[in-house]
Amino acid sequence: MLGESYPFVEDSFSRFPSQSNIYGLCQAGEQELLAATLKGKVVSFRYQDLQHKIRPVAKEVQFTYIPVDAEIVSIDAFNKSPPKRGLVVGITFIKDSGDKATPFLNIYCDYEPGSEFNLESIAQSCLNLELQFTPFHLYHTEVQCDDGGRETVFLLSGHDQRIHLYKENASLHQFEEQPVERLFPELQQLPSNVLWFDVLSIPGGRRLSAFGCQNGCVGLALVKQTGPEVLKSWRVQFDSPVSVVLLFPLSCQTSLFNQPVRDKRVEMEGYNLLVTSTIEMAVVYRDVQERGLSHSMCLSESDQWDAVLCALVIDLDFDGQKEVLLGTYGQELLCYKFLATGNGQDGDFQLLWRRSFKSPLLSIIYLDLTGDGLKELAVLTLKGLHILQHSLTCTANLVMERLAQRVSALTAGSELESAEAQDTEEKDAPAYKEECTVHIPSH
Repeated sequence: MLGESYPFVEDSFSRFPSQSNIYGLCQAGEQELLAATLKGKVVSFRYQDLQHKIRPVAKEVQFTYIPVDAEIVSIDAFNKSPPKRGLVVGITFIKDSGDKATPFLNIYCDYEPGSEFNLESIAQSCLNLELQFTPFHLYHTEVQCDDGGRETVFLLSGHDQRIHLYKENASLHQFEEQPVERLFPELQQLPSNVLWFDVLSIPGGRRLSAFGCQNGCVGLALVKQTGPEVLKSWRVQFDSPVSVVLLFPLSCQTSLFNQPVRDKRVEMEGYNLLVTSTIEMAVVYRDVQERGLSHSMCLSESDQWDAVLCALVIDLDFDGQKEVLLGTYGQELLCYKFLATGNGQDGDFQLLWRRSFKSPLLSIIYLDLTGDGLKELAVLTLKGLHILQHSLTCTANLVMERLAQRVSALTAGSELESAEAQDTEEKDAPAYKEECTVHIPSH
């Protein structure tokens, strides 16, 4: 551990029958994970109430139309955008029939009322699509429809240097491939095979889209959602394959010296792009919606533990500021935090702590598995799934500290209001007396 203590305790570890990969873990619903192994098995992981105790349960889900000799490449899942209902699961795999390998995309979705979120039923309702390319990253994101509504779609990158779009045809009750340029004009004419990409909606009806390629190219675009229309685009070249690109907001305090004292420090939020590669240090590009890829910050020591394979940006210490987590092939989990200097907009990312595992880290997800309001960190490694929970002692102490601060603030506010009210009464009293004085003439 470095500057700060490690905030987690390990609650459970589930060993898988075979290894997974960087595309092999996804969240399914609010409190469930799906992990795909290379030998065609999909494992569901959740916590259940067993004998009056919340216990972790991992079990295999029998998804149809996945042959026994298949090798799963990637998995993803999402809940349909309202007003539609239902869980959708996508699985890409390669069937090795001996003479040639055939890639497929299976999309699972149950339209039967009452079964839209039942994973066992969903696993039996399959749309099987043969692919003409080797699949890589399977991803979902929301798009804006012509009628002003929202719809969630699948995006899939492949070895054909393209990203493919799969959208639901409501009348046919199935998903179908559509030209990606209709909804994502920024994701066409790609320079190499895309290994990872990310999309983030931002205010003003816009979005940011980023992709990282096998040849080290990173692309970023600012897009107007209606149309859609590419407003700006940028590219930068790395010296090794890009493993992760991740868009995230980061708020920091900045000073306004021409404002009254109480308003001197205000929250400024900008959007940032995290880029990790297989050889070089991880890099964060700051305020990309304004500066593009011109302002970068390196995450020191992030290249000391082999390739970075996964990343996540979350608020781990509940202070309102997000931390950057990196998982490496060198079996280390690294945590970085932006520490501001000067006027608040300057600063750098510093390594807070690191934790060693017994095998390479492949994927990390932060979600509330136990349903208690406190999220867990799920870490997929080459050997299985670790579930890390926040230290309850530290969290309880933090809650008591925050409550004490809140009570103190409310008490101070109440005293201030009472004092102000008393001052107001004293000021208004003479005027009130004058208004109530009546002159009675003498007879």
